[in-house]
Amino acid sequence: MRIQVTGEMADRFAEVLDPKALDFLVALDGEFALRRVQLLDTRRARRARYADGQLPGFLPETRAIREDLSWQVAPPAPGLDDRRVEITGPTDRKMTVNALNSGAKVWLADFEDATSPTWHNIISGQLNLIDAIDRRIDFTAPGGKRYALGEQTATIVVRPRGWHLAEKHIVVDGRPIAASLVDFGLHFYHCAQRLVDAGRGPYFYLPKLESHLEARLWNDVFRFAQDYLGIPRGTIRATTLIETITAAFEMEEILYELREHSAGLNAGRWDYIFSIIKNFGNRDDFVLPDRSAVTMTVPFMRAYTELLVRTCHRRGAHAIGGMAAFIPSKDPAVNEIAMDKVRADKEREAGDGFDGSWVAHPGLIPVCRTAFDPVLGERPNQVDRLREDVSVTADDLLAIDRTPGQVTYHGVRNNVAVALRYFDAWLAGTGAVAIFDLMEDAATAEIARCQVWQWILHGTPLAGAGIVTSDLVQSIMDEELTALGRDRSAPDRERLAKAADIFTAQALGDDLPAFFTTKAYAQHLVGQPSPPS
Repeated sequence: MRIQVTGEMADRFAEVLDPKALDFLVALDGEFALRRVQLLDTRRARRARYADGQLPGFLPETRAIREDLSWQVAPPAPGLDDRRVEITGPTDRKMTVNALNSGAKVWLADFEDATSPTWHNIISGQLNLIDAIDRRIDFTAPGGKRYALGEQTATIVVRPRGWHLAEKHIVVDGRPIAASLVDFGLHFYHCAQRLVDAGRGPYFYLPKLESHLEARLWNDVFRFAQDYLGIPRGTIRATTLIETITAAFEMEEILYELREHSAGLNAGRWDYIFSIIKNFGNRDDFVLPDRSAVTMTVPFMRAYTELLVRTCHRRGAHAIGGMAAFIPSKDPAVNEIAMDKVRADKEREAGDGFDGSWVAHPGLIPVCRTAFDPVLGERPNQVDRLREDVSVTADDLLAIDRTPGQVTYHGVRNNVAVALRYFDAWLAGTGAVAIFDLMEDAATAEIARCQVWQWILHGTPLAGAGIVTSDLVQSIMDEELTALGRDRSAPDRERLAKAADIFTAQALGDDLPAFFTTKAYAQHLVGQPSPPS
């Protein structure tokens, strides 16, 4: 047999991994695996050029696409016309019910940054989506609380893992299959017709694209998949996350490649900051201040989001704003300050022309809605607001040196503390983690470890006195590990030690790994047994 499943077969996993679904994965792999590898090689070559001093720019070879005003993307699909509030989260059973019942217009069912990619999480998440669409996901938690779907539920949009990741529990001809094809393929095979029958469709968020050629690959995957299952082309809709600096220069081209399937673009703010550091971290003129100081109003972030809205609306596409990561606090004073910041962020997005935005917690849905409702009124979106006043240059997108703020001891310590806590939770199977009143996921953990690496590399001065050194970071890490290790069981202390190893390898080495998830997944999550039922 060409395909082998090496992951443990837990209860009902055979429903997802049935022979015909596996045949579909083999077909996807055979058609697209080589192109994926070639595009990943292109990524590495591009990053090497940036390390040598080259900077990205708008592509001269695609100028005709940008200047041709005649083309538009597909019209909104059922359930995707009004997207004023979208909630994000992993596909565990509790989150599935709560997100669908939350009152948000859309639920981003996330197999990527909000999910620790254990085999159990990936396959049980697919089962939860099937059960949700079939409305048989009702269950009672161990504490006795009952969870059931309401009459009105959010539109499901699935985010598969990025092109860079492999699923090592499924191998084709002896090599791991692309994780993106697994997540997309299993959901599409089992749920596409179910969703169409329910009056919606198979909808996706596409993460971490770095070029329009990667978007072209996804569009070809969509065409192939629809033909394979006899579903009309154009049934799929996909929103592309613009969360890399290279994709910011190719937004129109990405929409063009996906135009028959496009549902717009999203401003993936956290990965975008991570991409800046990853690509240009070796340059001393690209050093960013504390993570908390890199807000959406700093010049390079403002340029990116305004260009995104203009680009989307001139092509008839939705522009979706970034995630509000705050978690409602029991401390009224903390809550008031944070809610004011979230409100200002969402009001800015609505005022700039975005058609909706993301939240990470149901408690933020009313805040987001009250920001967009006055602007949209009875309209489902504001795609007709063309933002022709916006003019963004390559220099504007790369104006990193105009970011105000400082690097502080508190900022360094916070990055170390967040990264350690996140890696610890990720190893335990949780990909979206509440830390210091914020919802942290893989993208924010990437920022934390990359900033530490960048600051050490450049001996960045600290506000007040001193510089960032590996010795300083090591001492902070030792203190955090001591505090976190108190009163832990032996297995929990062992896991924390692994989290420290990940941080050391990802933040304190000479070279900066492109993603922490690739090596950490292979070393620590592959072959992990399923939790007891």
